[in-house]
Amino acid sequence: MKPRVSVVIPHFNDLVSLDLCLRALSAQSMPRSEFEIVVGDNASPQGEAQVVETIAGRARLVTISERGAGPARNGAVAAAEGEFLAFTDCDCLPEPEWLAEGVAALQEYDFVGGGMTVLVEDSARLSPTEAFEREFAFNNRAYVEKKGFTVTANLFCSRALFDRVGGFRVGLSEDAEWCERARQAGYRLGYAPRAMVGHPARRTWCDLLGKWRRLNVETYAFFTMRPGGRARWLLRSAALPLSALAHTPRVMASRKLTTPGQKVGALTTLYRLRFWRFFDALRLSMTRDGV
Repeated sequence: MKPRVSVVIPHFNDLVSLDLCLRALSAQSMPRSEFEIVVGDNASPQGEAQVVETIAGRARLVTISERGAGPARNGAVAAAEGEFLAFTDCDCLPEPEWLAEGVAALQEYDFVGGGMTVLVEDSARLSPTEAFEREFAFNNRAYVEKKGFTVTANLFCSRALFDRVGGFRVGLSEDAEWCERARQAGYRLGYAPRAMVGHPARRTWCDLLGKWRRLNVETYAFFTMRPGGRARWLLRSAALPLSALAHTPRVMASRKLTTPGQKVGALTTLYRLRFWRFFDALRLSMTRDGV
């Protein structure tokens, strides 16, 4: 009997996190017979045998030579057998009701984004970067309800819809771009607050900067796909320093940050990152291809 749901996980060079993700999926409330797990591995340097050992029979492995999370997801989908697709990332921890709640929401919407939580190692001893991420990272409700997309770390759709919309593309904001294609095709996006996935916060400035270097390039590519996109990119980027000022009261009133030190750390990172993004956006706009 074919599984009802296929869980799709892209992976590259992070076997510890992959093991933890698979453990979380083993604790789902949905009966194990109703879902499969397909890992799309981007030819991790440890080699296929080590990836197979880590998976330990909990998932099927598909090796994808083309680099990028998008191709890894697409390759895993091609091997999937389920009627529904549930996407998450290898460094994420889905909560036990994740699958059941996400699939149930597809009765009301055509494709669905679930809730995201930011995970930290020690909530009493947050690094400045962790404090910033705890307050600002992964507000998937706002992404779904205000911006019209869901992160691919928590996305549900039918296999039929995915086949009609097509796979994820490379070199741009793949979640926003894929969701835009789905909406343009007439499909309705909804939010499933109880389909929860946890994502670890970045601990260091270097980790955070690595994330935003990639996001800036991908978002710039997404903007410049359209006529007038470069001008809209510059206008959006010009507002970044002022946006840090506008978000300062949010940090000061935050209930997620419990000490003055955490709030100072979050504010320092907020201003540092918004100014870095502003200058990097200018750099990207002066290049031909955004790299």
